[in-house]
Amino acid sequence: MGKEIENSSKSMDIAGKLAQGFLKNPLTSVLAAFLILVGYIALNFMPREEDPQIAISGGAVIVALPGANASEVEKVIVNPLERKLREISGIEHIYGMAMNDVGIVNVMYYIGEDREDSNLKLYDKVMQNLDLMPKGAMQPLIKPFDIDIDIPILTVAFYVKDSTKIDQIKFYEKIRDIQHSVNAIENVSKTNLKGDRRAQYNIEVDLGKLAGYNLSLGQIMMAIQSVAKGVPDVSTTTPDGKLVVFGLKNAIESVEDVKDIAVAQYGGSLIYLRDVAKIYKGIDIQNKKIATITYRDSKEEALSKDTQQTTLSVSKLAGTNAVVVAKEVLDYLKSQESSLDNAGVGYIVTRNYGVRADNAVNELMHHLIITIIIIAIMLVFALGWKESLIVTFTVPAILAVTLFIAYLGGQSINRITLFAFLLSLGLLVDAAIIVIENIHRHLHDHNSPHESMEELLVEATNEIGPPTNIATLAIILTMVPMAFVGGMMGSFMKPIPLNVPVALVASLFVAYIFTPYLSLKLLKKEHGHKGK
Repeated sequence: MGKEIENSSKSMDIAGKLAQGFLKNPLTSVLAAFLILVGYIALNFMPREEDPQIAISGGAVIVALPGANASEVEKVIVNPLERKLREISGIEHIYGMAMNDVGIVNVMYYIGEDREDSNLKLYDKVMQNLDLMPKGAMQPLIKPFDIDIDIPILTVAFYVKDSTKIDQIKFYEKIRDIQHSVNAIENVSKTNLKGDRRAQYNIEVDLGKLAGYNLSLGQIMMAIQSVAKGVPDVSTTTPDGKLVVFGLKNAIESVEDVKDIAVAQYGGSLIYLRDVAKIYKGIDIQNKKIATITYRDSKEEALSKDTQQTTLSVSKLAGTNAVVVAKEVLDYLKSQESSLDNAGVGYIVTRNYGVRADNAVNELMHHLIITIIIIAIMLVFALGWKESLIVTFTVPAILAVTLFIAYLGGQSINRITLFAFLLSLGLLVDAAIIVIENIHRHLHDHNSPHESMEELLVEATNEIGPPTNIATLAIILTMVPMAFVGGMMGSFMKPIPLNVPVALVASLFVAYIFTPYLSLKLLKKEHGHKGK
């Protein structure tokens, strides 16, 4: 008899071995609680965002060659630079542009390439070949760009509620201070202002007076530029170790300083800017871009007229939680409400990417619960309420394992991850249903009274092991080709081949471990066949 049991255990499949190992193990219930706990932790701590962030990045190399025309720039700047940049691995496309005095070469890295490494390789390649630059070329300017952190998750429109309390210049300064504080919030990558009107000295030249003094606009511009540039400090040391610093006061500090700029000489006398132009301090009147907003303070109030506004856009770092970042920014703005109100400034949140991502996850959880209830009701009529309860438990356990592994892998919860879970949901309960159905059949078999409950459960689980494993493997293999899709579509759909196979493998282990264990606790053998 001992030899027969030993032989049967040797021929046992992994399903039977798992069922036998965890059937009466006191740690099985602890394992179940642990899985649900880590799944709950992963669900609450995984970064949430609406769309997966795809690493699309590149850079631009800008080289100025004053005095050269476009044809010369193409031959001595753009073409040699393109040849050198093609030596860098990871660059997919190179686009060169030649213009008078300047050449620009844009590069685009392959999707998925590490941004920091690629930018470093681009910088190194340009710096290593500075000796190939033509005489007169200026120091190359290297500007990396990162699309994945440029998309704003939050946009806030600020507007003037009471123009008697604040003017356009003070309004811009107030919003700029808020932008500076928001940019210091953790995981905020960048902030931008759109529709802002900046302070400046406006110079309205009288063309009639200009002609009377026989002056040109070019002379006016050169005179202003000569004093508008910052003068750097010059420092040196004396033989006895003392530091000598030469400093110059800013040439322009007020409207009067602008008025006193000497433009030219006429009849032996200096001509000042005030003689040919009207100068005043105001906003950038040459900026023709204006954004307006229509709003109302309450539901009963009619829509107010269009009001000029300045929009603050906030972007987050890649891989961080959009819900948390957006909430921290909004909490800061709420703390500034009294200060803004006293200054006559109001704001409206026009886009909240975090709320949309959070709502998408919560809606998925809602539909998952509904789906689990539907599956449970169907199994009640097919097998019984106890069997239905056992299968119902496996769904959250499997999702908990999948979520936790995705969390450890650095994934985020987004619409594609949610789609992967929904796609695998119908496949998750297959293994558990097959196991419980076979256990149900064995319990109602005429030989069931002659076997112990433990032997019956292990045998029933072991029987369906090989075909269930092969069927699950076949489904997993259908997902594998999706992992080799390249380009933007491959990166966008990557959560599907990553999460669906994990969910299917988890469904096997959960079905083989917990279905027999719960069956031992809840089900009983059918004794109606004992006399047959």
